[in-house]
Amino acid sequence: MRLLATLALLPLLLALPAQAQTVVDSLFEKLQETQNPIEAKQLERKIWEAWGKSESDTLDALMQGGIAVMEKGDYPRAAQIFTSMIELKPDFAEAYNKRATVRFMAGDYPGSVADIERTLKLEPRHFGALSGLGLIMERLDNLPEALKAYRRALAANPHLADAPDKLKELRRRIDAKEL
Repeated sequence: MRLLATLALLPLLLALPAQAQTVVDSLFEKLQETQNPIEAKQLERKIWEAWGKSESDTLDALMQGGIAVMEKGDYPRAAQIFTSMIELKPDFAEAYNKRATVRFMAGDYPGSVADIERTLKLEPRHFGALSGLGLIMERLDNLPEALKAYRRALAANPHLADAPDKLKELRRRIDAKEL
């Protein structure tokens, strides 16, 4: 009897990730359409919240713990927590993004870029990962790639703070280098 009840719930359990993706898609559509900066910030926050949900209480607790450890500056331990999350759920884009952040903060740019690339394979509109990639490329003095990453971030979220100014600054710096 218990097996039959579990099997009956299986379609609902499998539909959860698809439903979450539909919610994120809807939020992105609204983000593209709105002209209201307050609404845009609310939508951006909701997207971040959706990205942070794994549909597993265990993984959600690990996420919160990893963030807390990262905020305390214990980057090796935070990286271990996010790695554990990735091992448990290899398609959880935000776990890769958080590990990319930790690696960036620890100065491991190649590791951070690898995690950003994985994040973007799973969620190509991840404006946080794209902005992070832009920042890394700037630090590595690869200004054309930084510009490309920031343009992609702005295309995903046209309301990113300071993005238009960042694009102008990079364009100016690239032009100055070409002289």
